[in-house]
Amino acid sequence: MDFGVADPIERVLRRITEEAAYGYESSTLSPALADAFAAHMQAQFGWQPGTAHVVPVADLVQALFTLVTAFSSRGQGVVVHTPIYPPFLDSIRLTGRRVVEHRLRDDGTRFVVDTPSLGDVPMVLLCNPHNPTGRVFERHELEAIAAAAIEHDVIVVADEVHADFAYTGHQHTPLASLGPEIAARTITITSATKAYNIPGLRCGLMSFGSAELRERFRAAIPDRMLGIANRFGIEATVSAWTECGDWFADVMAQLQANREQVVEFFGRELPEIGVHAPEATYLAWLDCSRLSLPGGPQQFFLETARVALNDGTDFGPPGRGHVRLNFATATPILGEILDRMARALHRI
Repeated sequence: MDFGVADPIERVLRRITEEAAYGYESSTLSPALADAFAAHMQAQFGWQPGTAHVVPVADLVQALFTLVTAFSSRGQGVVVHTPIYPPFLDSIRLTGRRVVEHRLRDDGTRFVVDTPSLGDVPMVLLCNPHNPTGRVFERHELEAIAAAAIEHDVIVVADEVHADFAYTGHQHTPLASLGPEIAARTITITSATKAYNIPGLRCGLMSFGSAELRERFRAAIPDRMLGIANRFGIEATVSAWTECGDWFADVMAQLQANREQVVEFFGRELPEIGVHAPEATYLAWLDCSRLSLPGGPQQFFLETARVALNDGTDFGPPGRGHVRLNFATATPILGEILDRMARALHRI
């Protein structure tokens, strides 16, 4: 996001720098991270995840790769709901697994989950809130996924990093909060990096829903292979989850206005580009498939409008003809982005 960071986080980072103590991390840091995570989940979502099986990681892509490696074998299928954030696909393909697409269906107002039988797969990678479509899956959708996972004895990795971004009228439900059976087969991965704008500090976590899951992971991926999240990242994360609620409320107010600006603009100026108001995240998934733009929409807008968007093809086959727009910026900049896109299209 273009919004800087909260003052308490800046103070934490300044204090660490002024101390100039760059030795090994204190053994109290990981428990502090786990405590802050559990308190934040309880306060925001009414979920009590516990702290005994929380494992820090440098980032959530690292978590995806290690979890796919630990809980599946080469050649096995792993389910993802496409279109999907590209590292999900990378974590499957680059570890020799097979992508099993469960495509989200556009019902005309939003993307929905149709949950077929999971069949013979060992795991599902769930992204909720969903990147790139911005869906906040409803409880009944999650319950269907949970029931299928329990029936087929499937592990679920739930990436819930955008959970804090749910807009008015939408409520994030942690998958592991649905009951002990699904919790026992769920690893929740999350961080403060998206909501509090600190991805470069390299700190996230995995929350294993049972001791058995944690031990299975440890047997496959020894702890020393994970590396260690650094002091800057951990202390900034603790500060984010315990001290920065007012700052984040201001960010959400700006994002809400930006979201409305994006949806209204495309509806008025560029109705040929399809967009559903995201229910969470600061990302808009734009359907440009009716335009038949030369070179595809990402290349067209980059070269013609000088606007850099994410190429939908990176998100899997359903992303063809789409681009992803990050609208977490100042109002004048967002206005310039949208105007440039409109001018470029009106010239062709």
